[in-house]
Amino acid sequence: MNSATLYYIHDPMCSWCWGFNQTWSEVRTKIETQLNIQYVLGGLAPDTNQIMPVEMRRYIQDNWHKIEQEIPGTSFNYNFWKNCTPMRSTYPACRAVIAAKNQADKFELPMINIIQKAYYLQEENPSKDETLIKLSISIGLDGRRFIKDLNSDATQTKLDDDIKLYKSLGAKGFPSLVLENNGAKKLITIDYNNPEFILKQIFA
Repeated sequence: MNSATLYYIHDPMCSWCWGFNQTWSEVRTKIETQLNIQYVLGGLAPDTNQIMPVEMRRYIQDNWHKIEQEIPGTSFNYNFWKNCTPMRSTYPACRAVIAAKNQADKFELPMINIIQKAYYLQEENPSKDETLIKLSISIGLDGRRFIKDLNSDATQTKLDDDIKLYKSLGAKGFPSLVLENNGAKKLITIDYNNPEFILKQIFA
């Protein structure tokens, strides 16, 4: 299956993607030498400077509780909602992943991981550029280059291209897995607690 590609459609500020981390890590470890893995940024929420409405805050916190119940081992730091001013904007975090990968492919996954940990565990706000810049430096990126790339036209174009790809793959949300093999695409059903269920579909 070395010619096959598994697309992982995600957003670094998607709560369910955070919940999927452990299972996805187990799946990725078992397939990464057998097929190509391509991360696709779905762009959950466009740019805005508006403070998140109270109703949306409640909805997301309810989701966090639901994820903790349905995916054992997943935890969230609810102090985020007390100590940060949330904005419903994930595009900056998506662009940060692109800017990190621009420096080297090896930085893509560490950038995703550190954004998630900052948001969900350390009550930091990845909707803000200053947070993303600090995180980029902490994983060894060139800070000046990261700042230059973060909001560049080229980075936004790459995000737009990822969003178009996400829609063309037929995925319906985040996280999603789509296997492409010899031109045929197959949507992989996700089980958040069972990597073997996912692997069986990939190798069916």
